[in-house]
Amino acid sequence: MNATVHSGARRAIAENRQKLTIRPLAFREACTLVDTLHRHHTRPAGHKFSLAVTTPDGQVVGAAIVGRPSARHLDDGWSLEVTRLVTDQTHNACSALLGAAWRAAKALGYRRLITYTQAAESGASLRGAGWHKIRDLPPRPGWNAPGRPRPDTGTGHTARILWQATAPSIPLDPTHCSVRLTASANSAGPGHGRNGA
Repeated sequence: MNATVHSGARRAIAENRQKLTIRPLAFREACTLVDTLHRHHTRPAGHKFSLAVTTPDGQVVGAAIVGRPSARHLDDGWSLEVTRLVTDQTHNACSALLGAAWRAAKALGYRRLITYTQAAESGASLRGAGWHKIRDLPPRPGWNAPGRPRPDTGTGHTARILWQATAPSIPLDPTHCSVRLTASANSAGPGHGRNGA
């Protein structure tokens, strides 16, 4: 009997994985999901695009917001960042969103997609979607700076991990590239640098 129950559970998981679908999502709707579901972040200031993952009955169970990299040295016109990822814990929803976000970024001409997790998070969904761990990042005192005041959102003093998905020709570690992807105005990437938002 246990084998039958276990087999049934595996079949239900497989069916769920096949039935999740991805669709575009308006930024306002994505932000509402962040407000409702995200454990430690508020909505971002903007996006390049957002995606929803839905069940067969059309219920939105998660969202990914993709924007320019928050780290200026990674904002080279060829890279984007998954700035928020939220789900209601539906099985495989995170991996589905991460995989779809990378496919969409590549289709738009981008060469790298990055994201961060807190060090205590396993990263299983990222690995499941084909992403690579780049490095562990030490805790920082917070995001507030004299030239850039920011409210304390409770995410400072937390070690993080940098992850990325890349086109095959791009080095896995963006901070140790022998050739910078930063280009002149004549050859800037799809985002056209910092002014392309």
